[in-house]
Parts: sequence; C-alpha cells; structure tokens
Amino acid sequence: MSSDNYEAAITDKGSDAVASFNDERKGALARFQHQLHTTPALVPLIVLVASIVVFGLLLGSKFFSPFALTLILQQVQIVGIVAAAQSLVILTAGIDLSVGAIMVLSSVVMGTFTFRYGMPVGVSIFAGISVGALCGYINGYLIAKMKLPPFIVTLGMWQIVLATNFLYSANETIRAQDIAADAPLLQLFATKLKIGGAVFTFGVIFMVVLVAILAYVLRHTAWGRHVYAVGDDPEAAELSGVNVKNTLISVYVIAGVICAFAGWALIGRIGSVSPTSGQLANIESITAVVIGGISLFGGRGSILGTLFGALIVGVFTLGLRLMGADAQWTYLLIGALIIAAVAVDQWIRKVAA
Repeated sequence: MSSDNYEAAITDKGSDAVASFNDERKGALARFQHQLHTTPALVPLIVLVASIVVFGLLLGSKFFSPFALTLILQQVQIVGIVAAAQSLVILTAGIDLSVGAIMVLSSVVMGTFTFRYGMPVGVSIFAGISVGALCGYINGYLIAKMKLPPFIVTLGMWQIVLATNFLYSANETIRAQDIAADAPLLQLFATKLKIGGAVFTFGVIFMVVLVAILAYVLRHTAWGRHVYAVGDDPEAAELSGVNVKNTLISVYVIAGVICAFAGWALIGRIGSVSPTSGQLANIESITAVVIGGISLFGGRGSILGTLFGALIVGVFTLGLRLMGADAQWTYLLIGALIIAAVAVDQWIRKVAA
C-alpha cells in the first residue's frame, strides 16, 4: 500500500470513528430527551422525591412521617382539583383564568340554595355543578365558535364571575356551625379516614381518583387523543377529522364541572361558604400545571405531572414552615421552579425539533 493510500485509509477510519462517537453522544442525548418527551411526569416526580428526601434528612421524623406527608395531601387537595381542570385547558394550548372564581361561585350557589331558598342539599349541589358547567360552556363557546383568545375570554369571565359572586352572595358568609347542623352533606369532602398514622379526607381521595380517571381518559380514549391533537396543531387535527370546536367546548365544560366539585370540596376544607375564599386558586393551579411539566404551548404533558407539581408546592411549603423559614422563601423557590420548568420544556422542544 502506498503512503498516500495508507494516509487516506487512516483518515477515513478516523473520520468514521469520530462520526460514530458523535452519533453515540447524540444518540444518548436523544434517548434522554425522548424519555422526557414521552414521560413528561418524570421530571416533576424526580423533583418531588428529591424534595421529600431532602426535607426528610433535614427535619427527620418531624417531616418524614405518615401524618406530615398526608397533611401535605390535605393542604393541596383544592389546588390539585382545580389544577386538574386547568391541565385540560392548557393541553389545548389555552388557559383559564376564571377557574378560581367559578369554584367559589359554585360553592356560594350550593350554600345559598340550601340556606336562602331552603332547597334540599342534593338539589343545591346539582345547581352549583350546573353553574360551573354553564360558565365553562360560555368560555368554550366564545373561544371555539367566536375565535376569541382564551386569555382574554377567561380574564373577562373571571371578572364577571367574581362580581356575580359578591353580588349574589351579598358578601355574606354561611357559618360552619350552621352547615354542620343543617347541611352536613356540604362538608362531605372534609370527612376523615385514619389509616395508621396517616389521615386522609374524602377531598384527598377525590383528587387522587379524579387525576387517575383523567389520566386514563387522556391516554386511552379518542377524546383524550383529540385534546392532545388540538393542543399540538388544531389545523392538522381538523384535517384529520377531529371536531376541534366541539373538543374545545367539551374541555371547558368539563373544566367548569371540575371547578364546581372543587367548590364543594372547598366548603369541606374551610368548613364554611365564603365569597372571599380561594382568591389565589387561579395562580396556584397554573403553578402546579407548569411545575408538573405540562407545556404552556399545548399538546404535551401528563395530568399526573400536575398532581406531582401540586405536591411539590405542598412539600416546600410545609418543609420550610417546619424549619421556621420566612414564608417569602417559599415564593422564591416556587418562582425559581416555575422558570426552571418552562426552561426544561423549551429545551425538550428544541432538541425534539
């Protein structure tokens, strides 16, 4: 073999080796990205487990106990339920700023129908759920049929429902004693179940069951696939036979119904019916969704991640409180997590592209 041929062979071999090495590195990164893309709940799950371990090591049995861990579930049950509704909307690349107001209005309707109008509690609860569905339908109709931006529609609905809430309730609170004596069914979600040192409420159980049902529906039904398709690319979904308008309307109606159930659970959580409760539910639900890995651009994410996101907030809140830290540290860390979650989502999308 001539020297020229020998050098060419070595060069070619070296190029192949470098190319192979680069492909392996690229393949490892692609596999990691693919895992995150196909299992969006993985990142918040890792963060949740890590935060529990860290606070457990710092606080010992004071934090890492059945009672403390189930207390976190009790504290996040309302946010978790509302965030489940918010998840459905954000999966369609929308956003619902009215979820908290719908939740409170539904609870007020349940209370006033029972104590102002003397209606049976079952009828009052049905009325509250119907109000939630109606608000969701109006949101969905304006967004799907009138082609109005979800942010603007739900911002307006938030203001309208908030004002309606105060006007309808006359800014009056129905006391816990009256509810416990005359309408205990309104406090159903506060019922506790003790298993060893753990304490669960019906509200916690409802939240977990709701998330499990929605996770199954989104993954294994045609409606669930349509939700993802609409959020990913509504034009392509329309061309493939998906009724985008009806899907959007159904998402907002279901979100409204879920918010109404959150209102029922809220009565059990605070013990009373108050038009001033749940003021931060909008922001807290979006926080749980974003930290949970659901993309704000729609079409990607898991509702299980939303539950993990809500639990992460609960873990940080309780952990820092037990450590005696200033409450502002909680907001600081949660804010950092929100930015980090969005950055991770952007990175996954960039690598996927």
